[in-house]
Amino acid sequence: MQEIDPKDVADPNALASLVAGRFDDPFALLGPHRKGRSRHVTAFDPGATALSAVVAGKAHPLTPLKGLKGVFHGKVPGTKPYHLRGEAEGQSWDMDDPYRFGPVLGRLDEYLLGEGTHKQLWHVLGAHVMEHEGTRGTHFAVWAPNARRVSVVGDFNAWDGRRYVMRRRGATGVWEIFLPGVGDGTAYKYEVMGAGGELHMKADPVGFGSQHPPETASIVRDISGYGWSDQGWMTRREAAHRTDQPISVYEVQLGSWKRKEGGRPISYLEAAEELVDYVTDMGFTHIELLPVSEYPFDGSWGYQPVGMYAPTIRFGPPHEFRDLVNAAHKSGLGILLDWVPGHFPTDAHGLGRFDGTALYEHADPREGFHQDWNTLIYNYGRREVMNYLTANALYWLEEYHVDGLRVDAVASMLYRDYSRNEGEWVPNKDGGRENYEAIEMLQTMNREAYGAHPGIMTVAEESTSYPKVSRPIYDGGLGFGFKWNMGWMNDTLDYIQKDPIYRQHHHHQMTFGMHYAFSENFILPISHDEVVHGKGAMVAKMPGNAWEKFANLRAYYGFMWGHPGKKLLFMGQEFAQRHEWNHNSEIDWACLADPAHAGMQSLVRDLNTLYRDTPALHKHDCDPEGFQWIEANDAARSVYAWIRKGGADDPEVVVVCNFTPVERTAYTLGLPSEGRWREALNTDAEIYGGGARGNMGGVTAKAGDSHGMTAQADVVLPPLSTLIFIKETD
Repeated sequence: MQEIDPKDVADPNALASLVAGRFDDPFALLGPHRKGRSRHVTAFDPGATALSAVVAGKAHPLTPLKGLKGVFHGKVPGTKPYHLRGEAEGQSWDMDDPYRFGPVLGRLDEYLLGEGTHKQLWHVLGAHVMEHEGTRGTHFAVWAPNARRVSVVGDFNAWDGRRYVMRRRGATGVWEIFLPGVGDGTAYKYEVMGAGGELHMKADPVGFGSQHPPETASIVRDISGYGWSDQGWMTRREAAHRTDQPISVYEVQLGSWKRKEGGRPISYLEAAEELVDYVTDMGFTHIELLPVSEYPFDGSWGYQPVGMYAPTIRFGPPHEFRDLVNAAHKSGLGILLDWVPGHFPTDAHGLGRFDGTALYEHADPREGFHQDWNTLIYNYGRREVMNYLTANALYWLEEYHVDGLRVDAVASMLYRDYSRNEGEWVPNKDGGRENYEAIEMLQTMNREAYGAHPGIMTVAEESTSYPKVSRPIYDGGLGFGFKWNMGWMNDTLDYIQKDPIYRQHHHHQMTFGMHYAFSENFILPISHDEVVHGKGAMVAKMPGNAWEKFANLRAYYGFMWGHPGKKLLFMGQEFAQRHEWNHNSEIDWACLADPAHAGMQSLVRDLNTLYRDTPALHKHDCDPEGFQWIEANDAARSVYAWIRKGGADDPEVVVVCNFTPVERTAYTLGLPSEGRWREALNTDAEIYGGGARGNMGGVTAKAGDSHGMTAQADVVLPPLSTLIFIKETD
């Protein structure tokens, strides 16, 4: 067979490097190039023994290069597009030549990528199904500035990294290529050659889909063109997310909310019906999903994400996740996502040492490694990494219409010495412990998120007393809409788990939260973290016999719903699941056959309804104008009472708690005004599994000084109960 001397085509060393998979500028050698007035094509297909360029149905054989297996060259007449036809062992195949296509990214994209300010990063990075220069295919782009070369690999090229080497985009560190014929559903990875020649097989950091774990490839997903029908919700959600509105959140881990035939988790499509219907019936206003960004290990519950732009395939493809969001919105429910910018796993296919260097993470483990979780920490000070994270927040808000992000483990981001001993951390430039770069990233995320989507809400899980977490950035705050009240949760749970005989000595654990209740826009969270790792189920934490355990928990929920602050409850807690949460099985729905559990479920449903329908219980959740103590110091009887206020025309509400197992049949209670006070809710009601003691029809307050009030009434306080009274008006 005739062969061409490589030096007659191009630099022989460059061609040899290409064949060896070490060349980083394939467009300089491959594809069409003009020689004088003629078009010449060089192509590389290591599986072919013969190769032709086909133009308008006519094949033009290309000649192999001597000593370079798979490299062919030849003159291809005309200017019309061509495709390649390979032959080997009696077989032939047609394929388009990716090296005949020009770049997709424009100069503005290149500028914004280089600057680290591309607010819609996912529009340019990742895998995009598109038409380019008249041909359908997929455009791939990835950031890997220190790589010697980057290739797209998949079944379409036998996972051979010597083929489909990408084009560098100047100083941006981005590589791109358009692969004709590659479409939706195709599995792919990037083969990245590090500076030392080592090879890494990496999933796409901006991939929109993934294989089902334990498989680790990315999947091309066309996420364009979804037909949303949630405009009604989208136009009113900004009003629904104000601090003066009722917000009650049902926290869900989809993989263990409900299981189907064969033990498989519920799908996005099934959740769009069953979960949405259930949460609507229970009176919650929002569903908060534990992380759905793709993650490799089921046992991390999503808190070690590796595919930040891909809804996990465990429950269905991306458009079906949109179906879930759309269905929730059409039912008037908001969807919040747990978002994890605080750390990422060390899995080989993930972000760690992505281009052979510490790219997304810090090189120094004192800054870049979480000792608690054996995970890596983002280098927030690198502009491209900040861009990657802030754009990811915008991505979920824009592409999936989610209504907010709950940011996990904010404290671990704010402090450089988080969970570290002396000498194990690097101080900031001023010698302090605050992580200025993480603070700036969180502020930027909040500014961009609220700026682009004013109706959303962001929530911080922040466990320290860091100031102004939910205050505006211009006022020195982090810019979150809300913050989880971890102090309230820890204090009150510690109190309610004590035997009632000892509660009098810990009385002010239940009142202490009011000293700071309005320093932030708080959500009161009883989350998944309280029912795992040996902590037991909520009802199991309660002291006493079986009846007392349920009574304690009912009284505690009543206290929570009557207390200032938005509400959050983890799945299964609403019906007092018997066992602590296990992510490998569904929550204990069988409990509901027991009237005690069904009664608890009815209580939570009624608490949500009362909370939503009663302005005094939610209008000033984040404002001290809406709260006044009646009784905060009756430690001997473990009684608490307070007033909740709404607007001038809203009836006042009085909440009373008795945290002893002793019924008080004539407790003189001060009330803010004379007249009839309706008993709107009693956690001891028979329908909830209680003893049916209380104040049927309510009480009448008469003039008289008590508890600093101008009116009073003798009320029945059932054992281990919370009562909610509402002033009746003419």
